[in-house]
Amino acid sequence: MVKLNEQNREEYEKLILDTLRAEDREQFRETFLELHPTDQVDIFVKLEKDSRLRVYDYLTPEDFSHIFEGLEVQDQKNIYLELSEGYASEMFNNMFADDVADFLAEIKDEKAEDILLKMNKVEAQEVKELMSYAPETAGAIMTKEFVSISSTEGAANVIEKLRNDAPDAETIYYLYVVDELEKLVGVVSLRDLIIAPPDEVIENIMSTRVVSVQDDMDQEDVAKLIKKYDFLAAPVVSKQNHLVGIVTFDDVIDILEEEATEDLGEISAAKGATDVNVSAFTAARKRSPWIILLMFFGLITAEVIGQFEETLEAIVLLAAFIPLIMDSAGNTGTQSLAVAVRGLALGTIKKGTIGKMVRREFGTGLMLGLICMVVLAITVTLIHGHWILALIVGFSIFCTLSIATVIGATVPLIINKLKLDPAIASGPFITTVNDILGLLIYFSIATALLDFL
Repeated sequence: MVKLNEQNREEYEKLILDTLRAEDREQFRETFLELHPTDQVDIFVKLEKDSRLRVYDYLTPEDFSHIFEGLEVQDQKNIYLELSEGYASEMFNNMFADDVADFLAEIKDEKAEDILLKMNKVEAQEVKELMSYAPETAGAIMTKEFVSISSTEGAANVIEKLRNDAPDAETIYYLYVVDELEKLVGVVSLRDLIIAPPDEVIENIMSTRVVSVQDDMDQEDVAKLIKKYDFLAAPVVSKQNHLVGIVTFDDVIDILEEEATEDLGEISAAKGATDVNVSAFTAARKRSPWIILLMFFGLITAEVIGQFEETLEAIVLLAAFIPLIMDSAGNTGTQSLAVAVRGLALGTIKKGTIGKMVRREFGTGLMLGLICMVVLAITVTLIHGHWILALIVGFSIFCTLSIATVIGATVPLIINKLKLDPAIASGPFITTVNDILGLLIYFSIATALLDFL
């Protein structure tokens, strides 16, 4: 198998395009199929429709199934429409059940049912089982292509069994041991199996301390467990401890990317609109609720400024520092928000460490505030020649940054305590709250010292 690098990628792409134009089936198959599946996908997505149609003719449904699995969902939808029914059905039969289930979950129900009817009954049944689980659970993301063995089998027999079953399994690095009722009782690594004497019984080499996940466990918790134990795969069991599937590390990578994208959308108040393929109308529809809510918060900010109208009329120069106070408060709070959300997502913030984290952020805010206060006091005094004004601005920044870090750190903790996703404590929300508090502090200090200005 050839893995392309930047030096030979263009060379292979040109060669493959030339074989397609020349309608050289054998040369195309020889060149294309020796590439890594990921490189096959990269080249395929660049092809024009007439070239793609020739690819379907030159590749068997089994060959093309590996390419289809590597495509993005939107690309899969478009490519599926170019395939004949017979070709598509055979392709789905050769795909892993979880990949078929993921695709069918993204298309219309009646179309999905039609695809299932045309598939092999055994393959279709496995896909239906996966689709029966609640979304974003271990059952919904697991694969049915795994190897299970009996504790009474000998090592030599199991190795022979692998020769037959391994080509259809998603991974064989772990072999799961089940009893006569298909309940999970142990696990054997491929390494332990290979070094065991040929006549050794599996029961004597298996580990009975199996870390498994329930089929209704949240996918993010599954990902955390696999990451924690550095597994290549984790067995999925029912409430009766029946082995029903496995979740592999490649699924975990997809989950972590999906969850990170979701959290990014929450923090930026753009949930569901971070995908560049989403239309402008859809993006606007998904973003507008937060924008409208924050707009009303902006009215509160305006009202705060209005309450100190007399102070502003007395010293107009105070208005020049409003953006500085607001921006500093929002930026500092967002930094603390990122620290808290990341800690909660990774599980590093626990019941006993919450106080420590909040105290650390408060200490950070104090030091940041002190540094900014000194810098601003010197700068404002030099520029405007007014040390009282410098004191007001500097002390306001000190108090604002100290409080902003605490708010940024505690709000997601409170939301998490309410069993909600802490990422919904979005950056714009924290920024707006800190803007309001920052202005209250600034104008309160300015009003108290107005007689000295």
